[in-house]
Amino acid sequence: MKYYQKKIIMNNNKLCYFCNKQNNFNIQYNKKTICKYCLNKINNKFNNISKTKNYKKFKLNSPHHIKKILDKYIIGQRRTKKTLSVAIYNHYKRLIYNNYYNNDKINIEKSNILIIGKTGTGKTLFARTISKILNLPFVIVDATVFTEAGYVGEDVENILTRLLEISNYNIELAEKGIVYIDEFDKLSRKSRNPSITRDVSGEGVQQSLLKFFENTIVYISPILGRKHPEQNLIPINTKNILFIVGGTFEGINNIIKNRIQPINKIGFNYIYKKKIRKIKNILNYLTIKDLQEYGIIPEIIGRLPVITYLNNLKKNDYKKILIKPKNSLIKQYIELLKMDNIKILIKESFINIIVKETIKLGLGARGLKNICEKIFEYISYNYINKEKRKVTIKFNKKNIKQILKKNEYK
Repeated sequence: MKYYQKKIIMNNNKLCYFCNKQNNFNIQYNKKTICKYCLNKINNKFNNISKTKNYKKFKLNSPHHIKKILDKYIIGQRRTKKTLSVAIYNHYKRLIYNNYYNNDKINIEKSNILIIGKTGTGKTLFARTISKILNLPFVIVDATVFTEAGYVGEDVENILTRLLEISNYNIELAEKGIVYIDEFDKLSRKSRNPSITRDVSGEGVQQSLLKFFENTIVYISPILGRKHPEQNLIPINTKNILFIVGGTFEGINNIIKNRIQPINKIGFNYIYKKKIRKIKNILNYLTIKDLQEYGIIPEIIGRLPVITYLNNLKKNDYKKILIKPKNSLIKQYIELLKMDNIKILIKESFINIIVKETIKLGLGARGLKNICEKIFEYISYNYINKEKRKVTIKFNKKNIKQILKKNEYK
């Protein structure tokens, strides 16, 4: 303690080392001066860092354990759950192997993942749920905002900048993280024919992502935005960063159908049509050539060895989504209405009507929120009172149909 007393001196004559200003309260330590304003700023930054998520030492959970956690939040999609559970497990194992069992002879490479599924089947929900499970930094980014370097839009390097921010600027931790790129299908090549103009938001971004998916060192800016010549860049190795990409790939079903059943054939072509009608999910027959025809360059496909797809939701799946998950829609609305002393008695007929109307919309699980909002808007407006007396609401088929039919709630 005596050592610090000797070194710290009050000196109001010298300029602050950080802001280069002379203030009333300056502290000199080790031949450098700092003012009270800069001292408060540094103190606030350290307080903000302490409030952010702390990433503990990762535990190696089995694929069965990871799948059980996914089951709490997501209904169905067994195949994708198994694929992602094994991928996360192998990612953890690879990190442990590189830290403790590193062998110069063997280099275990990462296996990036591609998820295909229609809107409302749960692609983004998978990403959000994985972020809850992991003790590693996890980032969700939208592919539509990126453009090729030098054009209007965000640079691809901002993906790693966001990962670095979430990991509290700990480079070692950021190099072990996971990145989910949503709306990846929007980066598809616009046309097969060579064009005079460059495809800066499609094929150009795909080519920029090649260095990320491969094992390479990328120099990024510490702050989101464009690189500047005088800016200090941070090197990040993407060797251990796992990339998961997802998209709807609208129209890929037609590409698969045309391959299974050629358009130009005549004669006994009806046999092929009957076969296609019997197929529950045509994505079972997805091949790499179909993705190439859609507009994904072969270099990217080669760096996405694990390809999985999400099945279309059935009537029973919609029912389970409303009630069963830990964070289901009905549970959310019940908790909100509890705050106003309103109790709802939900019967099976109530859920059946919501599911029926949702299927008509064709928006997948997102359509459930659309229909529920119409019903619960009516409840909130007509039953919530200032006195907050206890109210119990019973719904029949007629009541719900009347609410949905009204013009103001269409």
